[in-house]
Amino acid sequence: MAAAADLVFDPWDPAFVADPYPAYAELRARGRVIRYEPTDQWLVPHHADVSALLRDRRLGRTYRHRFTHEEFGRTPPPPEHEPFHTLNDHGMLDLEPPDHTRIRRLVSKAFTPRTVERLRPYVHGLAHELVAALVREGGGDLLSDVAEPLPVAVIAEMLGVPEADRALLRPWSADICGMYELNPSPESAARAVRASVEFSDYLRELIAARRKEPGEDLISGLIAAHDEGDRLTEQEMISTAVLLLNAGHEATVNATVNGWWALFRNPAQLAALRADHSLVPSAIEELMRYDTPLQLFERWVLDDIEIDGTTVPRGAEIAMLFGSANHDPAVFTGPDRLDLTREDNPHISFSAGIHYCIGAPLARIELAASMTALLQQAPTLTLASEPKRKPNFVIRGLERLDVELR
Repeated sequence: MAAAADLVFDPWDPAFVADPYPAYAELRARGRVIRYEPTDQWLVPHHADVSALLRDRRLGRTYRHRFTHEEFGRTPPPPEHEPFHTLNDHGMLDLEPPDHTRIRRLVSKAFTPRTVERLRPYVHGLAHELVAALVREGGGDLLSDVAEPLPVAVIAEMLGVPEADRALLRPWSADICGMYELNPSPESAARAVRASVEFSDYLRELIAARRKEPGEDLISGLIAAHDEGDRLTEQEMISTAVLLLNAGHEATVNATVNGWWALFRNPAQLAALRADHSLVPSAIEELMRYDTPLQLFERWVLDDIEIDGTTVPRGAEIAMLFGSANHDPAVFTGPDRLDLTREDNPHISFSAGIHYCIGAPLARIELAASMTALLQQAPTLTLASEPKRKPNFVIRGLERLDVELR
């Protein structure tokens, strides 16, 4: 086991959150698995290990399919958090086979490539409308004016959430996602619980309405999806809808603003992109690697595993450092250099294995649409002021990104 990470890895330190990548290099130099006492986790910083562990069935997003809390040596969550855990624990991201397999199969029947492709004109049209409004104003906050409304509207359109209700979604999502940070505060937990109750109640009413009058939306598709007599329960539908919304826009919002902030800091790369819009697909992959929207992903150890001679026991929690893996020089040449032409780019920003992001194709469409619209309509876009980074470590983003046209 490598030396303790406490002096290098500090997810509550604003300086670390602002730029964790130098610390990741130190962690990788210390070893392949590192005990971190403040969160009672084992940190895994290397790309090869993270990639392998994401596919290792000795690890799980949950342990409840095999053990009780007590058998696993864990304390049950406090009763007042129950609404959050009911919502979270019935989504496929936090389930293991056979429940995960069943739910993902049924969701895939509604969330098909054809469904996603059918949204492409809507995505491109909305991206151009949002950017046109930004241009008319001579600039603004790229986060609130373009990056956020685009994926929220797209997933709401996909789910069938009426336009008048869509302003409710982002605040609920933000409060729920606060529970995914390391050691969330009691205040964050209370907000997440309240949002879980309100969001679940809202979706329960929407599902009831779609049962009476089905439409072409994903909620109607989830109601109809079945396989050999198997259907999603109402709670599974609610949890799936929340998961698709949260996962379907959080990463896209943050990838957009993190990406443009990186481009502004690398003017030669931005100039190359402006000169050649065919770089957009490789630019999206590189920007997601360069400043990873989801920095850390956790797994429970269901059976003892050995990493580089160190046994990580059953009942432990592993924290896979996506941001570090995406900067591993063993995989990426010049990992701290932004290279929009990078061809070999096996980043793991969309995860891997059975929990690979089901919405990755849609996210790529959204990111390409907003980037292309900005390149076409706002070729003189520049940074108006230094952005402020959110204090969160796990979900990495900015408070705002003020831009102007010159």
